[in-house]
Amino acid sequence: MASINDALSLAEQAEAEAAEAEAKAAAARAHAEELRAQKIASDTAEEEAGSADDNAEVLDGDAVVADRPRRLRGTWLRWAAVAVAGLLVCALLAASGLMLWQGHQASQRRAQEAEFAAAARQGVVNLMSLDFNHGDADIKRLIDSTTGQFRDDFEKSKNDFMTVMKDSKVVTKADVKATAVENMTKDSADVMVAASSQISNSASAQQPARGWRLNVTVQRDNGQLKMSKVEFVP
Repeated sequence: MASINDALSLAEQAEAEAAEAEAKAAAARAHAEELRAQKIASDTAEEEAGSADDNAEVLDGDAVVADRPRRLRGTWLRWAAVAVAGLLVCALLAASGLMLWQGHQASQRRAQEAEFAAAARQGVVNLMSLDFNHGDADIKRLIDSTTGQFRDDFEKSKNDFMTVMKDSKVVTKADVKATAVENMTKDSADVMVAASSQISNSASAQQPARGWRLNVTVQRDNGQLKMSKVEFVP
């Protein structure tokens, strides 16, 4: 902003100098007109008046010649000041546009990370929260949150899995503690998930909570984010 003010000050100074030069030129022309009038009024001083007229023309020419560089300089300074101010404004607008674009990109990335993290979180809950009392619904929810080979494996083994759950009367409950998105693209991401689970079955009472770390691959499938791979990390 200070640079723009300096440019405007230079423009005002140039305009003042141009106005001063124009005033001096006008005074010189008025003086020449006065000498010419004296020539017409005095017949007896014709030669002297002619000389004065010649001198006036010389003075007028000198004034115009002397005034021309000042006018040119004043005009150049005005245009230079305007050009500098315009460049500064363009630079400020470009910088503002870049900042807005970068902010938009960062906001988009945060939203995308949150989307992948939420999908991984829900997938882990579906995977590790199962109750034999409503095992069919729990397994269906788990399968619906998976895709690719991971889904195919669950589809093939779901009946055996259900039999084991009902025979041992397994009840598990998971709680996700934290997530961290890694290696993200537009349609997939690897998400580190820290979770804990509590397990109880017919053979024992409720066991103490156990901590887990999982590397969950989330993939976009028909517009929905689903788990395509889960690895337990030591």
